[in-house]
Amino acid sequence: MIHQHNDKESCCALDEKTVITKSNDSGCCSHDDLENHSHGDEDDHDHSNGSDSVFRMFLPSVISLLLLLLAISFDNYFHQTWFAGWVRIVWFCVAYIPVGWPVLKEALESIRKGAIFSEFFLMCIATLGAFGIGQYAEGVAVMLFYSIGELFQMLAVKRAKSNIKSLLDQRPDTANIIEGFATISKKASDITIGEIIQLKQGEKLALDGKLLSDNATFNTAALTGESKPDTKSKGETVLAGMINLNAVAQVEVTTAFNDSKLSRILEMVQEASAKKAPTELFIRKFAKIYTPIVVYLAIGICLLPSLFVADYVFRDWLYRALIFLVISCPCALVISIPLGYFGGIGAASKNGILIKGSTFLDILATIQVVVMDKTGTLTKGVFKVQKAVAVGISESDLVKYTAAIETKSTHPVGSAIIEYAKDIVKDTTVTEANEIAGHGIKGLVDGKEILVGSTKLMKKFDISYDTEIDVIPFTIIVVAINHKYAGYFIIADEIKEDAKETIQSLHKSNVKTIMLSGDNQAIVSLVAKELNIDQAFGDLLPENKVQKVSELKEQHLKIAFVGDGVNDAPVIALADVGIAMGGLGSDATIETADVVIQNDQPIKIFTAINIGKKTKQIVWQNIGLAFTVKLIVLIMGAGGLATMWEAVFADVGVALLAILNAVRIQRMKF
Repeated sequence: MIHQHNDKESCCALDEKTVITKSNDSGCCSHDDLENHSHGDEDDHDHSNGSDSVFRMFLPSVISLLLLLLAISFDNYFHQTWFAGWVRIVWFCVAYIPVGWPVLKEALESIRKGAIFSEFFLMCIATLGAFGIGQYAEGVAVMLFYSIGELFQMLAVKRAKSNIKSLLDQRPDTANIIEGFATISKKASDITIGEIIQLKQGEKLALDGKLLSDNATFNTAALTGESKPDTKSKGETVLAGMINLNAVAQVEVTTAFNDSKLSRILEMVQEASAKKAPTELFIRKFAKIYTPIVVYLAIGICLLPSLFVADYVFRDWLYRALIFLVISCPCALVISIPLGYFGGIGAASKNGILIKGSTFLDILATIQVVVMDKTGTLTKGVFKVQKAVAVGISESDLVKYTAAIETKSTHPVGSAIIEYAKDIVKDTTVTEANEIAGHGIKGLVDGKEILVGSTKLMKKFDISYDTEIDVIPFTIIVVAINHKYAGYFIIADEIKEDAKETIQSLHKSNVKTIMLSGDNQAIVSLVAKELNIDQAFGDLLPENKVQKVSELKEQHLKIAFVGDGVNDAPVIALADVGIAMGGLGSDATIETADVVIQNDQPIKIFTAINIGKKTKQIVWQNIGLAFTVKLIVLIMGAGGLATMWEAVFADVGVALLAILNAVRIQRMKF
């Protein structure tokens, strides 16, 4: 950041292909909100090469420090007759150049671009002014500590970026491809759609694909933040970054390397930093106004006392003005705030939550109402038979005949009954099966006429049934054999294991919960009662959901809507924050939602809100810390009670403290 570059613009390197420019509107090192730019050439200032590159970064500062310490020792402890006059001045100038020259270049570059009042300009005036009044040691020290502070800031941003990159970029560089009867190793980026990857135990999948093996178990922690193994069956989709946990598996590639879900997630996280939070925008505007004001105030501190102070000494008041300039640098604010937000995005990614920009972290911190879809959000979205009741026949016969006829149906409820029956339908013969729209299905199973469907189907064929089942608040499938009522199945969607914990956690955070669903009101009310949800509305079409959320918006409430991101796209767009569940399963989800929860756990809704609150808390802590310390030392400096050393602490010291505070969010457990 303060070291010299071969190109025209000084940059903060994050990795070998990502840099952060410093030439923003305020002239301050805001890292342009972590915006990405690419190097046009392979110069020799790549800081991603470990300790060797870090040593090169700090080498100018080390040289300056050694020369400064020797000079101070010659001045105060080991007096040398030769260390006087022009030799002493040249010595301090040589100590200043390694750390001062890059900053002087930046100041001139900023002035050339029209940004006169940059932090570089402030530091140059302050340190050269110190040289002008004979305070050589303090002039070198201020620039030295400023440079060291900048380097630590750069390393903090670099680490934050690389942590997220290494966390998310779980794609291996190569994969084993089956060609004929042999396997060859091939670069992942060169693998084409349709090729077959052989994945050994413990290996990580490089591209999205379709499982060709009968089944395989994968560790999906890189994608979902959860270490619980996920077993996939033949034909199911498997994603880049998943680790094969058991026998050798074969996967047919269905997506190119750069188009995989993981690639898109990486792009999304990169783009997230470009969406600035209101706090960041305010600080940048503030710095643009604040910096010239403090320059004029420093001129006033230097010159105006001559009109009022009897024993005015220009040198003393110039020294106070220089101290004032050093203290006034807004570096701590302009760096630590975007770093805090970036830390929040990283912490969310670590927990399997993708947040599309720091502005949404701010909004998550203020959420008052969480509106949730039922199916797929609080329930698993998978229908299962909860109970089978046989009347006049055995339960096994009821299940056999019903499952047999349902093999000819396309309704998801039919799949639930078939799964419940397992292999019991193997020896049955189904003929003349016909679906009756909106009612059910009719056909012959082993010569017997079977009717399976809703109670409307029974009424259509004038078959009497137990009317008590009409009040059961679940999906009921009624069965008749040879025009005689034979029993029913209760089919329900299972509530997710952590749904109740989610609602409890939201209530403890004073967040109201509302459930909207297209299911009938009886089922919705039952689920809401079991989970203790504040309000629940059923029998809703997508436009009805939009209407309900619009009504809440009219009450000036901050609303998060949680849904699947496809059917609920209009509501997600309307809410202050749209949260999509199970985003890896749907491309549309990633495009629509502001926040994507990579697995189907509703507890992550609370985690996302909690991360938003912690991030905002840390950002405001940094703002308070910087303003308080700077104000105290500014007053002391103007009154002649502070030296350059206090000024250095107020600038560099506070910046480092703010950065340490900002990065700690990545180590928090949520």
